[in-house]
Amino acid sequence: MNQIMRCWCVLSLAASLLGAQFVLAAEPTKSAAKSNAAMSIASQPFGKTADGQEVTLFTIKNGDLEMELINYGATIVSLKAPDKNGVLANVTVGLDDVDLYEGGHPYFGATVGRFANRIAKGKFSLDGQEYSLALNNGENTLHGGTKGFSRYVWDAQEVKEANSVGVAFTRTSPDGEEGYPGALTVTVQYLLTGDNQLVMDYAATTDAATVLNLTNHCYWNLSGVGSGKVYDHQLKLESNAYLPVSDALIPTGKEAPVKGTPMDFTTFKPVGQDLQATGGDPVGYDHCFVLGSQSGELALAATMKDPKSGRVMQVYTTQPGIQFYTGNFLSGLPAEARIGQHEAFCLETQHYPDTPNQPNFPTSTLKPGEKFHEQTVHQFSVEK
Repeated sequence: MNQIMRCWCVLSLAASLLGAQFVLAAEPTKSAAKSNAAMSIASQPFGKTADGQEVTLFTIKNGDLEMELINYGATIVSLKAPDKNGVLANVTVGLDDVDLYEGGHPYFGATVGRFANRIAKGKFSLDGQEYSLALNNGENTLHGGTKGFSRYVWDAQEVKEANSVGVAFTRTSPDGEEGYPGALTVTVQYLLTGDNQLVMDYAATTDAATVLNLTNHCYWNLSGVGSGKVYDHQLKLESNAYLPVSDALIPTGKEAPVKGTPMDFTTFKPVGQDLQATGGDPVGYDHCFVLGSQSGELALAATMKDPKSGRVMQVYTTQPGIQFYTGNFLSGLPAEARIGQHEAFCLETQHYPDTPNQPNFPTSTLKPGEKFHEQTVHQFSVEK
């Protein structure tokens, strides 16, 4: 049985297990924090996995936002945000029960690892030794492998402090899992603040050199889940370059300027404006964009606006890249929440794809004694 530990001391789990200090981002918004009188967290059973592990649903409220999480895959199930008229709607795709999550889905809201995105041919060399990974995307490894972090039940601890509330999820990935070296202990926190921020905080340590790339795979539709295509959403990326890829979506190892291409989101542009010109089969965006700051400081990476609802989502991150994906493979089947192609988008902050095989990319290696720490903040607001 998975143990749900209840504690009202923020960050105690990370401090005790990882010796790492979690620090909430400096507030992207300048607005005054709301009273925490309405801040709350509750939990209830969500079902059991096929092997009998209990899954817990957490319901979190703070500011104007409401969020649901489960400890299966450390997954965001829903997030409700108000529109320009103050009407709440769920803006991220989730599933209704454990069976659907176990049955296979396109990582809706899941924590992705040990290595997010693709590793070419499922192989890499580290410290003179070659490692072979589980293949689950043709001849490549995608989002960690056949099971990845998204299909395990994590330990969970409720977190509450003066202006934020949420859950810290922890698991240890054993040495050799999916072929990766080193026993890796990971803590992921998902918190809501009174300033209408969703804070994602990732920390990890390892007992042997390994590669690591963590992200969250929320699929968003700011008009509300089930509202149709996201073509009219307007996106601005703080990026002047992207990573060209092969037909198998493996980076070529070079950066290319976005100017004059369908990848140019340096000013606000409707998502659908150049989507058909991106090529690929199926057509759509599935590209990693190079962020301007490589310093590891929290910085604005993306802003998505929905003119219909007035909702605005700004994404701040410490990570060097952001993967923009337009749900090209979504089929509309019940197992995919009946969401069809281009009816949701992802903005996955991460290290670059295939980094272990690309010497010119920022490193994704984590060694014993080092502490991995990355953070992403989603700031929600409205434009009237």
